[in-house]
Amino acid sequence: MRSLLSPWLIPIITPLKPVFREVMMVSMFVNTLALALPIFIQQVYDRVVAHNALSTLYGLIIGMVMVLLFDFVLRQTRSRIMQRVSLVIDVEVGEMLFDKILALPLRLLESRPAAYWQQLFQDVDLIRNTLSGSVALLLLDLPFILLFLVLMFIIAEPVALVFLCLFPLFITLAWRSGSSLYHASGVERGKQAGRDALVAEMIAGRTTVKALALDHCLKPLWEERQAATIEYSMLRGARSDGYVNLGALLTLSTNLIMTSVGALMIIDHKLTMGALVACNMLMARLLAPLNQLVGAWRGFSALRQSTQRLGALLAEEEQRQTGSLHMGRPQGALTLDDVSFGYDPRRAPTLNGLSLVMPAHGLTAILGKNGSGKTTLLKLMQGLYAPLKGRVLLDGADIAQFGRRELAGWMGYVPQECVLFTGTIRDNIAQGMADATDDDVLRAARMAGVHSYIIDLPDGYGSEIGEAGSRLSAGQRQRIALARALIGDPPVLLLDEPSASLDRQAEESLRDTLSELARDHTVVIVTHSAVLLPACRNVVLLDQGRIATAGAAAELLPRLFPALRGAAGADA
Repeated sequence: MRSLLSPWLIPIITPLKPVFREVMMVSMFVNTLALALPIFIQQVYDRVVAHNALSTLYGLIIGMVMVLLFDFVLRQTRSRIMQRVSLVIDVEVGEMLFDKILALPLRLLESRPAAYWQQLFQDVDLIRNTLSGSVALLLLDLPFILLFLVLMFIIAEPVALVFLCLFPLFITLAWRSGSSLYHASGVERGKQAGRDALVAEMIAGRTTVKALALDHCLKPLWEERQAATIEYSMLRGARSDGYVNLGALLTLSTNLIMTSVGALMIIDHKLTMGALVACNMLMARLLAPLNQLVGAWRGFSALRQSTQRLGALLAEEEQRQTGSLHMGRPQGALTLDDVSFGYDPRRAPTLNGLSLVMPAHGLTAILGKNGSGKTTLLKLMQGLYAPLKGRVLLDGADIAQFGRRELAGWMGYVPQECVLFTGTIRDNIAQGMADATDDDVLRAARMAGVHSYIIDLPDGYGSEIGEAGSRLSAGQRQRIALARALIGDPPVLLLDEPSASLDRQAEESLRDTLSELARDHTVVIVTHSAVLLPACRNVVLLDQGRIATAGAAAELLPRLFPALRGAAGADA
């Protein structure tokens, strides 16, 4: 079993060794008690029936009742112990995976579809069920087939020799089935992942799918991926069923041969009828785990693939979680020192050689056409992306030396696509600050200009927003996301198209809010809004990943405004 597990899982399983030893001990008693029934059958045939010994029968029955009751208690005990193992594995592996995902860099999280991350948690369930379920009990019971084989030799040696000759066939069949099903299961899982990724995208964009009636485009894609999934599932199923059926054929053949040999031994008076019947019962107990082993190889293959997949993820480099030095609340001065960044090394960098100084406090606008790198620049400033070259400095300190939580506390960030989480409005605003008080929530909501809307709701801040904020408009979600970014009063605020979903009145209110914040905060916004731009102190224009021009808004806006209108029209 150890060879099936990846190295990362060994430290989790090692502390459970005493528990597994306890289960092994209980299994030993369970399998030892299982020897009582064949002996009982042999005694009934050879002594009770042959000699009409009713008193012996009564004694045997009383003994077997006690054995059966004790067997039930032991099996219940073993089940409870395995449930404890299941709980430990589920908690340890699940928490390890959750923490790892939260610690991974954003670029890695974005590079894989949502279905991939969902599959990882399904892998946790599979590992738990395999290491604490019927497959684990099968592995624990396998060593005790020697007990049944020894008893078979004692009762009927000639018949036992026949079984011993056929035993290698079962082992070969089990090994061959595992080798064949491993590859087939991997291909099947890959096809399933492709299908599930399409379904996840379709559900995430369900409004667009319904509005544009995209079913005629999506259905052929789904049918193609579903057909591939079914094809490889049937291929894997056919192989699995073939090996299971071969195991059943081998079992029946073994039964036939052993019974025939036993019959000849009885005719020669070398074996009793009771011994043959008991031997057949022992044979059934011997063959049951071997047949299960043939069928269980699919579970072993899935376990191996799951542990390898989780092991590969756990080996990924994490983003820094704690800073190498402690720094007090920064003033908010941002500096880009020859920063370059690209998503694909085979293509030109998205941002190339940016050098810029943004003094503390004030409102700075980032302008540029689609694809010029505005959103990427904000993510670099916030530390969500690591530059391929150069540095991003906060108050003269490289942000690479600070942890994720420190940067999130110093830099509030509102992405262009605001994502809220199921819960109340208060819960979503307070997420940016673990120990946020009601006063903190109210202050952030007022700063974001959303307080007046919230208090008009029947449940106020306790209003449920639905899945991903589905009960709110896009503009309301944007303002609540802004309040969430402001909850900890960060000295730097980074906003990506903050007025994209706002009406004119709300946009003017946001402008006043940002102007007030800019008095003692550093505010950087990506915007093309003619309402927000006049409030900016500085303007940076990006063009094809480079800074085309940067300077005071009062000087540049009159010169850039015609081009800005063209860019805004292109974005629309």
